[in-house]
Amino acid sequence: MSPVLVASIVLGYFGLLILISTITSKNITPETFYTANRQSPWYLVAFGMIGATLSGVTFISVPGEVGNSNWYYFQMVLGYILGYVAIAKILLPIYYRLNLVSIYTYLEQRFGFWSYKSGAFFFLLSRVVGASFRLFLVAGVLQIAFFDALGLPFWVAVMSAIILIWLYTFRGGIKTIVWTDTFQTTFMILSVLISIYFIKDSLNWTWNELMTSVSNDTRSDIFNWEWRNNRNFFKQFFSGAFIAIVMTGLDQDMMQKNLTCRSLGDAQKNMYWFTTILIFVNVLFLILGVLLYQFADAYNISLTTRSDNLFPILAVEHFSLVGGVFFLLGITAAAYSSADSALTALTTSFCVDFLGFNPENFAAKKRTRIYVHLGFSMLLFVIILIFNAINDESVINSIFIAAGYTYGPLLGLYSFGIFTDYRVKDRWVPPICLLAPVISYIININSESLFNGYRFGFEIVILNGLLTFIGMLLIRRS
Repeated sequence: MSPVLVASIVLGYFGLLILISTITSKNITPETFYTANRQSPWYLVAFGMIGATLSGVTFISVPGEVGNSNWYYFQMVLGYILGYVAIAKILLPIYYRLNLVSIYTYLEQRFGFWSYKSGAFFFLLSRVVGASFRLFLVAGVLQIAFFDALGLPFWVAVMSAIILIWLYTFRGGIKTIVWTDTFQTTFMILSVLISIYFIKDSLNWTWNELMTSVSNDTRSDIFNWEWRNNRNFFKQFFSGAFIAIVMTGLDQDMMQKNLTCRSLGDAQKNMYWFTTILIFVNVLFLILGVLLYQFADAYNISLTTRSDNLFPILAVEHFSLVGGVFFLLGITAAAYSSADSALTALTTSFCVDFLGFNPENFAAKKRTRIYVHLGFSMLLFVIILIFNAINDESVINSIFIAAGYTYGPLLGLYSFGIFTDYRVKDRWVPPICLLAPVISYIININSESLFNGYRFGFEIVILNGLLTFIGMLLIRRS
């Protein structure tokens, strides 16, 4: 694709996003940025959350990871079902009963000031890292498809990506996000379906031949029963359940969307339908992953050593023009549907949890909120450049490894708050939350010698949460 065509597609796409932003920003109140006035239709929230959950990480990294670890990722996806049911049945009723804007306000009511700040801090840390990983992907694609041809450095691609997000989110906030995420999820799923169709057509297969080829490929193996392997089924399944709880149910970004629904019943319907669609879409991505490797084999295309580059390089350099265009639209939609809501959630959490914003002063604090929004944009820019300099892993792995350490304390705090009646010595909570990830890391790097060859995978989040829970028990008050 020529740089002019790429630029035209990206600018046209963002023109539509800005148009949606303009329409949804009409007649807004100061509270709209944070809660969308709690009037969002549940079915729009459910569909839009697909794109925000999957993001550019799934779009690029999951198909490429099939070559490294088969369909073992699907073991984690099965665990998501258990986690999302727990969110609908346990966490959402609490959030709606307390009428929360920031979900971390629960920790202040349950334990006190320092617990509240600890929870909010670990969310900010987790989401900044996660959003940086996701934006890193889309910036990399823009670099390959456009900026390399112009001889421009990577930082220009990163800056362009962040500026575009800021332009359509700084006014309407979460109300705009609910609608733009629905628009972007549509493009993401359409892109995957068209990519699958293009490969089928290129290899002259019928649909039955395609499914037979995928099912007979060893890369389609789903289950791993080797207990020492970090891709073991039980490790992946329970990791998936807890990762769903912490990265959705204890995450301001994802819960802020749920809390825009009109009622608890609508929010729970949203979660159930979202879970069903999410399983189906993940299967599509895994099928695509097998097909990409088969396509490369059929045409003797030499593969890049970095699996995250497999889909972008094949789509941009070897697909038809239509296939390349829809890939570009899909990755743009996938990456931005998670990054835009992350930026809004970071702004919301910092303003409410650390600057003391509340519905009574949202209007007076509007200028400060815009500065915070801009500040987080610049922070993401810096972190992406650092990550680009040091990362050498599949980004899907990096996301979940980071989540295991940063979301673990949140898992421990909420578990202790919900399943016990104890109060705690609040001032000791920050040290507990800092020590748990450190101890988890030490155990992780020595696990093979300590546990007869056992290697931790993504289930490190469970250990981290357990250590936090034990720490809370040690500082409980009578």
